[in-house]
Amino acid sequence: MKIVVSGASGLIGSALVPTLREDGHEVVKLVRRDARADDEVRWDPARHELDPKHLADVDAVVHLSGANVGGRRWSDSYKRTILNSRVDTTQTIAAAIASAIPRPRILLSASGVNFYGDTGDRTIDETSPAGTGFLAEVCAAWEEATRPAADVGARVVNLRTSPVFSQKGGLLGPVALLFKLGLGGRLGSGRQYMPWISLRDQIDAMRFLLTADDVRGPVNLTAPEPVTNAEFTRELAEVLHRPAVLPVPRFALRIATGDFADEAILAGIRALPTVLLEHGYSFHDPDLRSALRWALQR
Repeated sequence: MKIVVSGASGLIGSALVPTLREDGHEVVKLVRRDARADDEVRWDPARHELDPKHLADVDAVVHLSGANVGGRRWSDSYKRTILNSRVDTTQTIAAAIASAIPRPRILLSASGVNFYGDTGDRTIDETSPAGTGFLAEVCAAWEEATRPAADVGARVVNLRTSPVFSQKGGLLGPVALLFKLGLGGRLGSGRQYMPWISLRDQIDAMRFLLTADDVRGPVNLTAPEPVTNAEFTRELAEVLHRPAVLPVPRFALRIATGDFADEAILAGIRALPTVLLEHGYSFHDPDLRSALRWALQR
């Protein structure tokens, strides 16, 4: 295939692009500066500018752009940045797909498992309704922005991605460092469920979805065995051979991170990857220990 990728320099994109090329696909990256190579195309999503001609001979678009949700404390202006960085980019790509002749057949568009909000210990899958809260509203608007592509017949898949365990960056980097320093512990009560996925499953699931012609709509990119934060804490401590005796109280998390604590750290999301499993995807890391050992090279 010829595949256009946005967000190619991020954690997921920087792993996806070389993998797609190894598979034999031609990959073109969307960049916000002047193009410097034959495999780059300039766009300006803040102005909703992407010339449809750049998608006219493309088979698929993988859209991964969006500001870092956990990169800083949420002010009102940064909340707008989080929302706009997702909706503006998605609207721009969906409109270009709708206008391209011929148009791409496939759009894999990033979303988040936070679509469901705080669901406590209730098991959920792709048939579950949208939740409440800022991140749930962002994910709903993010997915709605793909509609122009779906309306013209593109197979749109909304990638409801979980926090990613990676050998380079992602969730585990700062957390593992704290544990290695003997400062690890559960967050809040530890009873909240936390969805997760290893980076290699994230990438391979996306490769799988590029050719799964009967899959469209939301797909949970999350491992089939969600765990509580307390279970994650114990498992990580065992893999690293470090103690986990310093729990971080709820009030301290709220002081440190504000609304992010309630929506992303203390919220429980017990999500299952029902669509992937029903369509035959086989996980490299279905359980937490195998994912941690792979990501931490243990």
